[in-house]
Amino acid sequence: MYALLLAIIYLSFISLGLPDSLLGAAWPVMQAQMGVPLSYAGIIFSTICAGTIVSSLLSDRLTKKLGAGLVTAGSVFLTAAAIFGFSVSGRFWTLCLWAVPYGLGAGAIDAALNNYVALRYASRHMNWLHCCWGVGAAISPYVMGRALSASGWNQGYRTIAAIQIALAAFLFISLPLWRKQSADIPNQQDRPILKLPQILRIKGVKLVLAAFFGYCALEAAASLWASSYLVLHRGVHPETAARYASFFFIGITAGRFLCGFISDKIGDRNMIRVGIAVTAAGIAALWLPVKSDWLCLNGLVLIGLGCAPVYPAIIHATPANFGKENAQAVIGVQMASAYAGSTLMPPLFGWLAGRFGIACFPVFLLCFAALMLTMTEGLNRKKA
Repeated sequence: MYALLLAIIYLSFISLGLPDSLLGAAWPVMQAQMGVPLSYAGIIFSTICAGTIVSSLLSDRLTKKLGAGLVTAGSVFLTAAAIFGFSVSGRFWTLCLWAVPYGLGAGAIDAALNNYVALRYASRHMNWLHCCWGVGAAISPYVMGRALSASGWNQGYRTIAAIQIALAAFLFISLPLWRKQSADIPNQQDRPILKLPQILRIKGVKLVLAAFFGYCALEAAASLWASSYLVLHRGVHPETAARYASFFFIGITAGRFLCGFISDKIGDRNMIRVGIAVTAAGIAALWLPVKSDWLCLNGLVLIGLGCAPVYPAIIHATPANFGKENAQAVIGVQMASAYAGSTLMPPLFGWLAGRFGIACFPVFLLCFAALMLTMTEGLNRKKA
């Protein structure tokens, strides 16, 4: 049963990654058909992110009342309904409406499953769990690409919605298994629901929130602006830059798979340290003023590999750092902080690039790597 439930959780995280790349892959065609500016994708993206932040903050209350299994199943179904809503939308305002349940479902799944695995499974499973997210995020652009070449973006959304609905049905059937496995963590139903001010008063929480904000700001900024930096500042051919930008995500996914084999031996704290060090080395390679493109291109891959262990290790260490009874509440706020970083910081760099030039991109990334290191080491000293 232990292995079966773990497989179900892995599938759930693949489903969490499936919707994340759909909008970017389909938007050039969608916006032309709907007659709206290209920049309107930012409105939909921000609406989805707002929903994820809200549901992340509510995850502690929902999970205690309904259980992780029911929250996961219901959230997958909510996300599936929203994706199907996208597939039948012909106007921009309807996309904005469906973006609300889209985000609410994604945030609840993320917080509930991260806490469930952090409490019950070893560090290697947390790395492989987030590797599964990368698998889902890599599959959906392929599905959408096939749909665009065959019948249109609507069919791409319908295909992903059908996969999500089938998974939601499977999750509902598996609910007795979730309840049986939940018996190994006593007193979870007796713990109090913590409000946000109470969570922030827990020793070290503000430090880990800042670290999470910095990590997701770095990852999101690298994914959005790396190609532009390579083309506009380093003179790399656009096709080569785009290929290496995809290698950044491959580096994260492959890195998490490989980290799963060593994380239990090294420990969460050291995995975070190694990840930040490798990320800093990748940023340095991106920044160094050498003529060859090889170093800066592979520096981007190195940043992806460095990012790989940081997010899973911070999440997995949450019960140890803040207590099992507080883990769900803290993880929910961590997810909200993460989404805030990935939502707010890439547009900020766009403003900075317009004012100071895109050459400041490595400095921007390095600031967040330094923030992560400072905050995580500060947390380690507090918990020593």
